[in-house]
Amino acid sequence: MTTARTASITLAFLSLAACVPRYSALPPRPFAEIPYAGPSGQPWPVAFRELPETARAYGMARPPRVAYVELGKGGPKGTLVFVHGLGSYLKFWWFQLDAFAAEGWHVVALDLPGYGKSDKPASFPYTMEAMGDAARELAASLGATRPIVVGHSMGGQVALSWAIRYPGEVRALVLTSPAGFETFSPREQAWFKEVFSVALVKSTPEYGIWGSVAQGNFQRFRPELRWLVEERVRVVGTPDFDAYAYAQVRSVQALAADDFVRQSLGRVRAPTLVVFGEQDRLIPNPLLHGGSTRAVMAGGAAAIPGARLEGLAGCGHSVQLDCPAEYGAAVRRFLAALPAP
Repeated sequence: MTTARTASITLAFLSLAACVPRYSALPPRPFAEIPYAGPSGQPWPVAFRELPETARAYGMARPPRVAYVELGKGGPKGTLVFVHGLGSYLKFWWFQLDAFAAEGWHVVALDLPGYGKSDKPASFPYTMEAMGDAARELAASLGATRPIVVGHSMGGQVALSWAIRYPGEVRALVLTSPAGFETFSPREQAWFKEVFSVALVKSTPEYGIWGSVAQGNFQRFRPELRWLVEERVRVVGTPDFDAYAYAQVRSVQALAADDFVRQSLGRVRAPTLVVFGEQDRLIPNPLLHGGSTRAVMAGGAAAIPGARLEGLAGCGHSVQLDCPAEYGAAVRRFLAALPAP
């Protein structure tokens, strides 16, 4: 990370820290009690479904049960499957689910195994391929044939794994600040295994969560998004928090080690949009090797046949929350250019 970049993050955090509320004194709130609703406050209909095919594929004694939201079933434009990133859950598509459903899309968003309201079994491998299989099985069980898969960060790498291994099943990809393009050396992969642990996730103080969420992921963090921090702070110490922390650790290790996706980008056959924030502070990894976000995204897009690259100025890593208007416009331009289903 450059000195200037470090200084800007530090100054931004200090200015934020002076006026933020404190949530650690509030009662704990488990994932099951977190409200799932968009900006209007209208609750989303959360449902659950078991994934027996995924269980069989990975030798699990019991099928994992995933939570999901389905809106606009029968929408004439086709299906959008939204896949969240590391440490998050389907609510990170806060601005998008209702909006796209209202425009005629069949919208499906899930909590991946290990995250949000879904089961968090230790027997699930938490690889990008396993999570891709989970999302694929859920979509198929809901009658979503040839969906457009919209993935953020880790969810982008999950979407790529799905599209690479089952090329005829994906109509298009919207890769939002995707993981999967950045290369990690064997030494860097070993660093992840040594440093990123369940104990580290559990011991992160509230100010650290403010820093990682509000400063690490955003350029335009604002009060309407404080629920992101509150929910993360209040879930600490709840019954399934340890399992959630374990899922994150396994996911980080899989993200760094997943050379299959990086080496197979040329096998993607679905029309692809790569959309990212030009001021992304997480990709490339600032602790290990740094570099340019645009260079990473451009390199990945160049490896995918016909991929379209769009960077959004003044936007951070969680670009769909940071810059929802610009992000929505970019996605809609791409979707409008696709052939009819």
